[in-house]
Amino acid sequence: MFRCPSTTLPISRFPLASLTATLVAPLFTCAALGVAAASFAVSAPAFAQDQPAITEPATSTPSAAAAGTALRPDDGQLNGRAGGQANSPISGPGGASDATSANADAGTGEVPSNDFDARQAVLNHRTAENDYDYAVAVHDCYSKFFVNYCIGKARDKMRTVQADIRKEQLSLDAEQRTSRAQQRDEKAALQRAQDEANAPQRAADDAKNAAAYQDKQRQHQLDQAQRAAEAPQRAANEQAYQQKVQQHALDQAQRGISAPQAAANQQAYDQKQANFQTQLEQARQQGAQKAQERVEKQQSYQRKQETAAQHKQDVETRQKQAAEKAAQKQQEQLQEQQQQQLQQKQQQQQ
Repeated sequence: MFRCPSTTLPISRFPLASLTATLVAPLFTCAALGVAAASFAVSAPAFAQDQPAITEPATSTPSAAAAGTALRPDDGQLNGRAGGQANSPISGPGGASDATSANADAGTGEVPSNDFDARQAVLNHRTAENDYDYAVAVHDCYSKFFVNYCIGKARDKMRTVQADIRKEQLSLDAEQRTSRAQQRDEKAALQRAQDEANAPQRAADDAKNAAAYQDKQRQHQLDQAQRAAEAPQRAANEQAYQQKVQQHALDQAQRGISAPQAAANQQAYDQKQANFQTQLEQARQQGAQKAQERVEKQQSYQRKQETAAQHKQDVETRQKQAAEKAAQKQQEQLQEQQQQQLQQKQQQQQ
C-alpha cells in the first residue's frame, strides 16, 4: 500500500549516527503509516458504502503522482482525491450551492434535507481524503532531502484545501439555517391561517361560554335572593322547634318522668326496635331460603319429567323395533314355507 522510504545510506560526516538514523527511522515510519493505512482501509470502504454515489472526473493526486506512491486497490471507491474534487462540478465552493439553489428554484422553494445530507457527506468525504493525502505527502517527504520544507508545503496544501472545505461548510450551514428559518416561517404562517380560519368558531364558543357563565351567575343570584327571603321562615321554624322541645320537657316533668327514667325508656324502645329488625331480617332470610328450596324442587321435578319422557320414548322405540323384527321374521318364515312347497311340487312332478 505505502512505499517505504529508501534505505540507501546517505553521505555524512557522522557515518555511525547517519547509519543508525537511516536504518531506524524507516522502520518506525513504515510501522506508524502501516497502522494508519490499515485503519483507514477498514473505515474507508464502509464510509464509501454509507455515502451516496458521487461521479467525478478520473484525476490523479498531484502529490501522489509526483512522489510515485502507489494507490491502494480500494482508492477507486473513494471517488477521487482532493485535487480531483477541486476540479469536479460538485467540489467547488459554489458548485453544490448553485446546484441546490437551481433544484430549489425549480421545485417548491425548499431545499430537501436529503440534499443537505448528501452535500455534508461530500464535505466529510473530502475532509477524510484531505487528511489521507496529507499523511501520504508527509510519508513521502521523509524520503527527500529537505524534509521540513516538503512537510511545510504539504501542510500548506492541506490547509488550503481545508480552508476551501471550511468555506463550503459555512455556506452549507448558512443554507441549512435559512431553510430551517423558511420552514419555521411557513409553519407559523400555516398556524396563523388556521387560527384565522378557526376564529369564528372560537368566537362563537367564547360567546357561548360567556352566556352560560352569565346564566349561572344570574341563577346564583336568584338562589341567594330566595334563600334570603326564606331566612325569616327558617328562623320561625327553628323557634317553633325549640318551643316544642321545651314543651315536651315540661310535659315529662309534669308526668313525673325523671331524666334517668326517660333514658331507660328510650333504651327499651331502641332494644325493641333492634329485636324487631333482627326478627325481620331472620324472616327475610328464611323466605329467601324457602324460595331457593322451591326453585330447586321445581328444577328437580322438571328433570324427573324429562327423564320419564325420555324413558317412555326409549320404550316406545324398543317396542317398535321389536314389532318390526317380529314382522320381518314372520315374513321370512312364510317365504321359507313357500319355497319348501315349491320344492315339494317340483319333486312330485319329476
